[in-house]
Amino acid sequence: MAADTASGAPVTRPGDLRPRRTPLVPPQHGAWAFLGLPLVLGALATPASWSTLLLVWAALTLYPASYFALSIGRARRGARFRRPLVVWSLAAAVPSAVLLVGDPWLVWVGLAYAALFAANLAFARRNHERDLANDGLLAVQAIALVPLTWLLAAPSSGWVPAISSVPQRVWLLTVVCALALLGSTLHVKSLLRERRNPAYARASRVVAAASCIVALVVAAAWGLPAGLALVPPFLVLAARAFKRDWSGWRPARIGLVELGCFVLVAVGAAVALAG
Repeated sequence: MAADTASGAPVTRPGDLRPRRTPLVPPQHGAWAFLGLPLVLGALATPASWSTLLLVWAALTLYPASYFALSIGRARRGARFRRPLVVWSLAAAVPSAVLLVGDPWLVWVGLAYAALFAANLAFARRNHERDLANDGLLAVQAIALVPLTWLLAAPSSGWVPAISSVPQRVWLLTVVCALALLGSTLHVKSLLRERRNPAYARASRVVAAASCIVALVVAAAWGLPAGLALVPPFLVLAARAFKRDWSGWRPARIGLVELGCFVLVAVGAAVALAG
């Protein structure tokens, strides 16, 4: 639509009647940070390996593929999502196939992710994809990338993953990732979709405070003083959860705060590993 220069009334031009093309990139910007944190934490604790790059490639293409698959399941007319689904599925096929050939046990991981995706799809079909339970399932899928990154860099173990050989520090970083992602989920929901429900704000603050305590336990298990580097990011996360006045904060600005907090978590992990 264009505006008539004399009257200001909208004028329909022939080009305006063409249907909009569905973008290739999902508009859920926060999801990329959710995906990035576990990949960074896993990579920090894992020896350099081509498998890590392949996993990053696979994860960064499977996410948009799953997004458009869910969009087809949710929409009444989902044909417009088929093109981006095909594009991202083809992009994900190459790294997924290479990883699977090297580590056949990924079949079981794939089946587990497929089951979780089926649950996500059930929520989407009922138009309940924003439910807290569905957000929790998505967080679990992201958190699992931390130990998965290490397992893929370990020597091939056939059809059974070498879970018993995962170092303690990788599991501790998995806990750190879980605290950050679950806390962020509650906090953002309390400010946006559930801003009129005070129970979410209370839950966000309880989880933020509890995360500080758990972070201290993780630091002790990691080993002092290096493990203490894991604690300050959660003090910052707690401070932002207890901030009372968020009026006037747009979603993009809130998202930048969360991204900054995730960066602090990753920096804390890097310092702890260096110590």
